[in-house]
This record gives sequence, C-alpha cells and structure tokens, in this order.
Amino acid sequence: MSDVTQARQDDHVVLGRLTSPHGVKGWVKVYSYTSPMEGILEYGDWVLRQQGRLRRHRLVQGRRHGKGLVACLEDVDTREGAEALANAEILFPKADLPALAAIDYYWYQLEGLKVVTRDGVVLGSIAYLFETGANDVIVVKGDGDQSVDDRERLLPFLPDEVIVEVDLDAGVMIVDWDLEF
Repeated sequence: MSDVTQARQDDHVVLGRLTSPHGVKGWVKVYSYTSPMEGILEYGDWVLRQQGRLRRHRLVQGRRHGKGLVACLEDVDTREGAEALANAEILFPKADLPALAAIDYYWYQLEGLKVVTRDGVVLGSIAYLFETGANDVIVVKGDGDQSVDDRERLLPFLPDEVIVEVDLDAGVMIVDWDLEF
C-alpha cells in the first residue's frame, strides 16, 4: 500500500467500489462497474479513493462469489483492515486503459458531452450512463440556460439509430431524438 501523491483524481476512471468485509482474513466485497464484472480483477494495481485521499493497493487475488466479487489486497489481512476500506472507490489511471477503435468509447469519455438534436436543439449534457438488460442508457440533464429546458431525458445508447455522431474533440453528441420524449 502506498499513498498516491503525484496523481490527480481526475486522471483516473472509477472501475468499482469496495462495499464491506468478507470473512475474517481481510477479504473485501467488490462492486464492479466493468463489463463483464470480473474484468476489474484483470487490473493488478488498484488506486482506492476514500474521503478524497488516494492510496495504491496491489490486488493479490480476486474471484466471483455468489452474484458478486471478493478480493484480497496486499497488506489487508484482518477484518478490521477490510472494514476500514468500506465504500472506497476503485480507480484506474485513464492513461493506462487499453486503446479502443475509433468508433468505440469509454463511458467516462461521453460524460459531460453536450447533446444536440439533428435540428440543432441543445438537450443538455450527459450526466452519466447506466446499463439495462436491453441496451445502455444515456442520462441527459438540461440546464435551461444552455439547453432547451431543464428536463432530464433518458436516451437509449443505440448507435446509428439514436446516436448519429460523437465528436469527442468538439465535446458534442448529435442525436436523432424527439423533444417530446
């Protein structure tokens, strides 16, 4: 375990969080935001953010347990040590994420993009995305000053149907969307 002093918090993406202890030997329950959920176990070094403080922990072992995951971290070998990590976010440096094809995006890259209809109407900005059984969903929040209204809209993430274009450099996503939805 070590403090992460040079790294800034916005240089990382959140991969999941530690929820509670598992057993008495320092194992922790893990809630993964990766897909598949076991993907988080492929990252050997985790940066944990807790109360604004960043600390690096090496993943010793992890496995599926029931419907979730459990993990053993280096230097955490008691239930009390695991309890102290409850609710810590698991971060990973953005610079170390695998490169994607030009048409693929990490969710964190889409958050904050301005969402504009084909007709040039600004709906708002992407607040976050979430996964459903059918398709991923984009949560767009209007602010009234910069957008057509203050509404929150849920748009299905359907490339070539709803999502017309994503321009990360310009910070804009063009969508085919009816204002009444």
